[in-house]
Amino acid sequence: MDIDLDLIRRDLAQLVSYDSIGGSQSEASVQRWSAATLQGLGLDVDLWPLDLDALRADPDHPGEEVEREEAWGCVGTWRPEGAAADAVPELILNGHLDVVPPGDTEWWTGHDPWYLHEADDRWYGRGVCDMKGGVVAILAAVRAVGDQLTRPFAVHTVIGEEDGGLGTFATLRRGHTGALCLIAEPTDGRIVSANAGSLTFRMEIRGRATHGSMAGRGLSALDLLERVNAELKALDARRNVAPPHPFGERPWPISIGIVHAGDWASTVPDLVVAEGRFGVMPGESFEVAMAVFEQAMADLDEPWLREHPIQVSWPGGRFAAGTLPPGHAFGEQVADAVASTGAPRPELIGAPYGSDLRQYAAQGIPTLQFGPGHIEQAHAVDEYVPIDEVERSAQTYARLLLEICG
Repeated sequence: MDIDLDLIRRDLAQLVSYDSIGGSQSEASVQRWSAATLQGLGLDVDLWPLDLDALRADPDHPGEEVEREEAWGCVGTWRPEGAAADAVPELILNGHLDVVPPGDTEWWTGHDPWYLHEADDRWYGRGVCDMKGGVVAILAAVRAVGDQLTRPFAVHTVIGEEDGGLGTFATLRRGHTGALCLIAEPTDGRIVSANAGSLTFRMEIRGRATHGSMAGRGLSALDLLERVNAELKALDARRNVAPPHPFGERPWPISIGIVHAGDWASTVPDLVVAEGRFGVMPGESFEVAMAVFEQAMADLDEPWLREHPIQVSWPGGRFAAGTLPPGHAFGEQVADAVASTGAPRPELIGAPYGSDLRQYAAQGIPTLQFGPGHIEQAHAVDEYVPIDEVERSAQTYARLLLEICG
């Protein structure tokens, strides 16, 4: 399979140079780069501005955690000569182009996170693993198969995946569909056939303020947070007992990611605002999951909190669980394509994080994830992707295109 590594490097260098953090101007402009690139590969491109007001008014809107004033959708479709304009693509290849912030750039080892750095057979830069490395592998596969295909396929590049999935939601709402879908998320050589879901919670925990010199007369909201966090750990343990196949250990964890407290150094804080992630189990509705969490907070054995209940709300993204239908042949097709590159035949696993898999699955499109890199590198300082994994993923996608659309 003729995969051009130099062109992959060029594409990835260009993509990394876009600081396409959710809600930024670059999140919009990187889609124009994608549209131009797909058009150059001979695909018919649909590039459109998202109607944010209409999408947010939709009852199934997946939520957002950043502010956006502009966003774009981009789909490239290839159809053989003579095919009907409405012929459904046999395969969708999906990748998101939004990234998370790089954190303190001084913690990055000797290089700019927005510049592609190559060392030790790895590419470094924000988004190379999650998931611009997967996107350039898709582009390389499309180049490799050229005009060898006889049935249509599509490439969906999307934004907003990191904070809810707005881009894929808008793409599906626009009518772009397909028979099968493969998402190029990092999977460490394995195939993800199921995702747990997640919700973002926000808690306001009130204490009793007083002067810091009289701390014993007050009640620090930070001390109450310690009690709350202990209950969250207990709830986490109860919910993660004996998870079903194909999920591994602790697939729907609970974690606090943001804490704000206090406004004066010598005052006992009377308010803590904590936000975090609550894992949702397969088959569990958002309503049931939220009720479980809220009841656990209401049942805390703490006299002060019984008189001053924790205020719980649910801002941000909502990731439902999703799965490939049991026994579906697509899993074997992808495993065969991976093995044909000389890599070990991968196992099918469940992932503890949410992704756009659940959106395609909800539309009846059998969907899997396979792509370069390891999820531990996603969102990390010095984020990297092994170069050989990007190349192998490109070979896998090309073989799938030939098998399904050739």
